[in-house]
Amino acid sequence: MRNFDQLGEREILALAISSEEEDRRIYLDFAEGLRDGYPASAQVFTEMAAEEDQHRRWLTESYRQKFGEHIPLVKREDVRGFFKRKPVWQLQPLNLDAVRRQAADMEYDAEQFYQRAAARATDASIRKLLRDLAAAEVKHEAAAARITQANLTQSARAQEAESAHRMLVLRFIQPGLAGLMDGSVSTLAPVFAAAFASGMSWEAFLVGMAASLGAGISMGFAEALSDNGSLTGRGAPLLRGVVCGMMTTLGGIGHTLPFLIGNFHIATIVAVAVVVAELAAISWVRWKYMDTPPISAAMQVGFGGALVFATGILIGSS
Repeated sequence: MRNFDQLGEREILALAISSEEEDRRIYLDFAEGLRDGYPASAQVFTEMAAEEDQHRRWLTESYRQKFGEHIPLVKREDVRGFFKRKPVWQLQPLNLDAVRRQAADMEYDAEQFYQRAAARATDASIRKLLRDLAAAEVKHEAAAARITQANLTQSARAQEAESAHRMLVLRFIQPGLAGLMDGSVSTLAPVFAAAFASGMSWEAFLVGMAASLGAGISMGFAEALSDNGSLTGRGAPLLRGVVCGMMTTLGGIGHTLPFLIGNFHIATIVAVAVVVAELAAISWVRWKYMDTPPISAAMQVGFGGALVFATGILIGSS
């Protein structure tokens, strides 16, 4: 790798050409990744890619006039300290706000690059070209804002917000809620059965930890293997499995930790209070994200939790 200060005008122009081409392809990747869920934003990035292609043509024409036909391949990763782009395929599934922020960063970085390059250029025509390109990047930011305004109407923004909400529910809320419900409800019976059977906090804690971790592993694998997300739009199966498994474990550990309290009666009272809080949280999530009426959500979750809780107490007391 070489420092930026070591590059000559030929290498600087070659680097600018490859950078514009890379930015163009990144914008096209953004457009392709957003096309199904966010068609208006996809059109924005398609037009921004066309702007980058125009910049590349200006650079290529000037390079050929100054240095000839052969353009050496100088890439960003060849220059020490140069800004780098995270590959789009590592950002899947694309987050709309993150993509827009990265696009803004790309335009700012390009402007700064041309300003630095122009300050180092000794040839007057190359210096003028680089300054013109820095100004073009500033105009490109303004053009991007105009493109966004033209394409992202209130209706389009509303549709994209609805699509983003749907993806959030499918990829995170649903698997997380399923895990939280399973961890909070299914572990009630073994934890409280062990507590009332032994009358000792430590035994209940051990059973609760085993049930919580076991349920988390089981639910995580079940969610990850349920479907690959290609048809349902539920996203990466591994991510869903991790979310579901972690929330399952969390749901069970919540009312298990109170049994670290040495006094059995105090531990049981605290654990019951935690159970009530867990069931209330589940009811709230179902109302907030799953369009379940609040009273109905509370009754459904409360009734199911009460049945499992009673089962554990009856078995433990028998």
